[in-house]
Formats: sequence, structure tokens, C-alpha cells
Amino acid sequence: MIDIQRYLLIAAIAALSFMLLVEWRNFELPEPTMAATSKPATAADADNSLADPVDVPTIDDQGQVVEVQSATTADHIVVNTDVLTVKIALQGGDLVYSSLPNYTATLESDDPFVLLSNNDQRSYTAQSGLIGKNATDTGAGRPTFVAEANEFILAEGQDVLNVDLHFNYSESVRLVKRFVFKPGKYLVDVQYLVDNRGDTDFEARFFGQLKRDNSPDPSVDDKGGMFSMKPFMGVAYADNEDLYRKLTFDKMQSKPLKVSVDGGWIGMSQHYFLNAWVPPQDQSNQLSTVVTKQGYNIARFTGESVVVPAGQQGKISAEFYTGPKDQYRLEGIAPGLDLTVDYGWLWWIAQPLFWLLTKMHGFLGNWGFSIIAITVLIKAAFFQLNAKAFTSMANMRKVQPKLVEIRERYADDKQKQSQAMMELYKKEKINPVGGCLPMLVQMPVFIALYWVLMESIELRHAPFILWIHDLSAMDPYFILPVVMGLSMFIQQKLNPPPPDPMQAKIMQWLPLIFTFFFLFFPAGLVLYWVVNNTLSIIQQYIITKQIEKRGLPTR
Repeated sequence: MIDIQRYLLIAAIAALSFMLLVEWRNFELPEPTMAATSKPATAADADNSLADPVDVPTIDDQGQVVEVQSATTADHIVVNTDVLTVKIALQGGDLVYSSLPNYTATLESDDPFVLLSNNDQRSYTAQSGLIGKNATDTGAGRPTFVAEANEFILAEGQDVLNVDLHFNYSESVRLVKRFVFKPGKYLVDVQYLVDNRGDTDFEARFFGQLKRDNSPDPSVDDKGGMFSMKPFMGVAYADNEDLYRKLTFDKMQSKPLKVSVDGGWIGMSQHYFLNAWVPPQDQSNQLSTVVTKQGYNIARFTGESVVVPAGQQGKISAEFYTGPKDQYRLEGIAPGLDLTVDYGWLWWIAQPLFWLLTKMHGFLGNWGFSIIAITVLIKAAFFQLNAKAFTSMANMRKVQPKLVEIRERYADDKQKQSQAMMELYKKEKINPVGGCLPMLVQMPVFIALYWVLMESIELRHAPFILWIHDLSAMDPYFILPVVMGLSMFIQQKLNPPPPDPMQAKIMQWLPLIFTFFFLFFPAGLVLYWVVNNTLSIIQQYIITKQIEKRGLPTR
């Protein structure tokens, strides 16, 4: 029982430090940058398990889709809504570009954040087509559509914008690939309208896939170098067993996905943003992944076969989401899609904390003040628990001279030393582990809030006051981390000093070590720790003074 409290305290701090670092670095490291290749992918690069392997669009030496002449005299069309700007290639009808006007690329720039693009920096596109008996997209080629204009705009007050691409499949079958946009929506309805004027049935399956190279996540701030936050980037999907699963690009090579699901969805997730295909939820769909020989990562769904009888019209469709990971928006699209806002294994604590944080923001109008408010509420919830911990620490501090005396008296007899210390604890009515257990109980809350502050897009580019213009980025002047380190140092001074010299040195270095790591943490997270430590110092100081005035330890 020698120094049980001190050992447990060090263990608690070490565990907290380890958990924070693991969660911080538990995201996927960015893959090596790979620009778009000039070599076209072939059917052999697709998932060989599919009955109808699908080729990807031909890419020229500049990494662009090969130009196809059409009524628009361009190789793509542009669609603008209040929340989206997209480019759709006429060859294949793929989405080759998407940007979000309401989210800037960086804090210093007014340029919109780009999710999909196909250029020298990044190749990331959303492809779709028809395969099966009457396929339009095969290894032999892809259809070239015709559009009525170069640009389409969703006007203010307009409820819906239909963007139609036309293709004559045969003399008797006409297809329209329709993209349906709505105001304020990042969800695009992709439809194949089939006008079958022939005397035989038209039968095909819808496929939708995301194709991405291994370029880094553009939504991650890398100013911290090797200490920068490295969020997960890879494939996310829902199957019949779990509404949210993750698969890194590396694992796709050794263990590709191939599963049949009822409904489901599949996408590619990155920090704050998501691209995902959502097939009809009332049908059985095939989800699969493949890494091509050229190094492209493909995440695909294939729907059920749909038959349009001779002389009739029909529709084959799916939905595509390209936008922010707004969990309240995503939960209404498909089951489990909101879980891409990944709060880790402590989601059951993080979700109520996020709800409370949003309520605070609705009242205060500032995410920084909302973080302060939620920190105060958490401290209030643990007030009695903390009071017991600080009381135990104050009592230990009061008997510290006697503990030192016992150590010196029985320096050569550890058994008698331990017995004498336990008698002292019993006499003074002190619980040697009383100051540590409450801290261990609170650790899940700390980690859950850490996830909330790291993963919630609401804090991206959110200003606080003075020099803090982005709570999701590190403090540019490192003021908050230094204040946090000072608060840890003050807390140490209020705690009983460890008699053991080695333990004392470890404790002395902790504020400096934490300060170093927190230099690269998001300012919002550091703000939480500063406020939490400040409140702890005030509470601990008051309790210590009360005990010193009474002159007797408290239970």
C-alpha cells in the first residue's frame, strides 16, 4: 500500500495521456500523393466478381476526361445551386467536380471547399451507369450524352432543378439520365428514365461508384507537421450486421469488400465531409471495393435488375450525397449514414454532449462560449465527486510531513513502513485512493468530448474571440496551450508532493509534456482543458484552505 495514491494518480494521468494520443493518432495516416494517371483503366481492373465489369472514363495525358463533342460544344456541363456547384461529364454522365459554396477551402480563402475533382492534384469522381442485359456502360466503352445547355442554375425560389442528359440507346429505346437538385440539399437524385418503344423488354442494373486516388485529405490542416491531426480517410458502408463499418484503402488491397445488403449505402469518408451512394432501401444491393492496377480505390454498389417492358416507360435510380458530415442532415437520408460522424466507442456519451453543445450554441451564438458553458456544466455534474477527490488530496497534503517521517524511520524495512503508513491513514481517516478513482470515472467523459470537438463540422472555421479565428485549428500563437500548461503546474502545487524523488521528477515534467502535445491540438479542445483546469484549481484551492483552517482531516 506504499504510495498507492501517488501510483494510481500517475497511472491515471498516463492512461489519460495515452488514450488522448491514441485517439488523436488513431486516424489513418495520409497515403502518398498520386496524381491522376494518364493510362486508362480497363475492364480487367474492375471487380472481376461482377457479372458485368465496368470501365472507368478514358483519361488523357493531362488527367482530364477525353473531350466529347455534343450539343453543348463542351465535355461537361455545370450545375449551380445555393449549396452545390457540380460538373457532370457528358461521357458517362459522371460527377467529376463538386464544391460547397457555404464551406471555404481555408480560413484565409474565400474559395469554396472542393470535394470531387479530376486534375493534376486529385482524381476523385462519382461514376454511375447501367450494366446487365441492356448495359450502357461496358468494358467496350461508355455512352456519350447530349445536354440542352452548358450551364444550369437553380434559381431563388425554385423548388427543384432537373438536369437531363439524353442518349439514344437504340432506334427504339431512348434514355434520359436525370440529375435532380433541390435548394439547400446536398443529396442528388440520379435517375435513368427509360422510354422503351421497342417490342422487347429493356433490362439493366444501376451501378454507382466512387473512384479516388491516394492523394491526401484536403480538409486536414497539416500545419503541425507530423503532429497534425490525421482523421480517418477511406471507405464507409452499412451492411445487414452493422449500420456503420470502415475500411481503409490499404486494407482494400488485401481484403476487398464484397457483400449483399438490404438497402445499405457505401461512400468515402474524410474529415468533416462525405461522398456516398445511397441505393433504393427497398431492394437488395451488392457492395464491393477494388483497387485497380493503376492504384485507384473504387467503392461500388450494384442494384437489382430492373425490367422496363416493351412499349412502356420506367425508371432506374439511386441517390448521391456530396457534402458536409452534418449528422442531423445525414440521419434522415439512410440508416447509419449519420454515424460517419465517428465519435468512436464512446459515442453513447459523445452524442448527448454534442446535443448539449448545439443547444448552448443556439442560446449563446458562439461555439467558444458554448464549449466554456458545457465545461462548466460537466464540472457541476461531477462537483461532489471532485470535491471528494480534492478533499482526499488536501488531507494527504496535510499528513505529508508525517509520511516523510515514516519513510525515513523505516527506510530499510518496507513492511514496517507500509504498516505504519496504513495506521496513519486509518488514524487520520484518509482514503489513499480517494483522489484517483474520481479522475478515472471522469475519463470517458473527457475522451467523448474530445471526439465531439474533433469530429463535429460545426466547429470547422468557427471563431471564438480575439486571436482565435478557428476553433478546429491549433492556436496560431500557442497562447492557450501555454496557459493550459501553467494551469497544470498550479494544480501540481496544490497537490501533495511525492516523497519519492523519481516520482517528483515525473510529475514536474508532465505540464511541459502536455503543453508540447497541446500545441498542435485544435484550439477548441485546448480551451476546454484550460477552463476545466481553472475550475478545478478554484475548487481545490477552496477545499484545501477549508481543511487547513479546520486543522483536522475530513472524511
